[in-house]
Amino acid sequence: MRWGQGGNKRFVSATLVRATDCASCGSFDILMSPVRAYACPVFLQFNREKASMSGHSKWSTIKRKKGAADAKRGKIFSGLAKEITISARLGGADPSGNPRLRSVLIACRANNMPRENIERAIKKGTGDIEGVTYEEIRYEGYGPGGVGILVDVLTDNKNRTIAEVRHLITKAGGTMAAANAVAWNFDPRGIITVPKEGLSDDDMLEKAIEAGADDVDSSGDVHEIATEPGQLHVVAEALEKMGVKPEEIALKMIPKTTHTVEKKSVGNLLKLIDALEENEDVQNVFTNADISDEDMEEAMGD
Repeated sequence: MRWGQGGNKRFVSATLVRATDCASCGSFDILMSPVRAYACPVFLQFNREKASMSGHSKWSTIKRKKGAADAKRGKIFSGLAKEITISARLGGADPSGNPRLRSVLIACRANNMPRENIERAIKKGTGDIEGVTYEEIRYEGYGPGGVGILVDVLTDNKNRTIAEVRHLITKAGGTMAAANAVAWNFDPRGIITVPKEGLSDDDMLEKAIEAGADDVDSSGDVHEIATEPGQLHVVAEALEKMGVKPEEIALKMIPKTTHTVEKKSVGNLLKLIDALEENEDVQNVFTNADISDEDMEEAMGD
């Protein structure tokens, strides 16, 4: 994925645009691959989104490298079980009528979560067996270097969790923030991550178009497919039917603008994110950090 210049026309390659998207101004030249989006109000929105997705893709690559050696399957299963429980409590045990549950079940398959764990979590959500009641909360704050941070939790004790999150952020030199002080700079997006093995960039683009995805980024070490939040499970299921095996299916918060992190703050920021993600109540951590490859490699080597 890249932005470039074509004569006096700016364009983005491999962005999925439907002809109806720009019928009002007619300034899009619709091609299958690459798609070229010429300057118009809709183009400007694609420009902002593409810059953000690029930053997200880079951060995702960092997290995969950083977490490859110390990934804890138990933490993954615990997080998925909590999500299943709250999804079943809010929308019922039938995946066909509960899109949120359907999406998390796809993620469970991608992570090889045992069936008995899944069934037990669903029953806890519906009340068929006794279980704790989880509450969804989003905390906001600023980390080292002024980076905006969103921390999504599922907890059975919000007083305990807020104290732990506050302690970790302030210990790293950051501060907690009021509601929407940070969140305004993020948009929800469905993200499907697919390994590149056996699937070329062109093949992935073709399948993503057919599945109804909005965007594909194959510039990193995996394919990242973006969807509207409400279409995440639809696109994921369509890809599964085509034989595509995702390694992650998740609703993520993508920053509208990123914040460049100075070298001196990179190490502390990464340690803070690690500490937050290791907390048993934390489901997701999102930031608008923009870190150079050189600073990242040096910090990861320490």
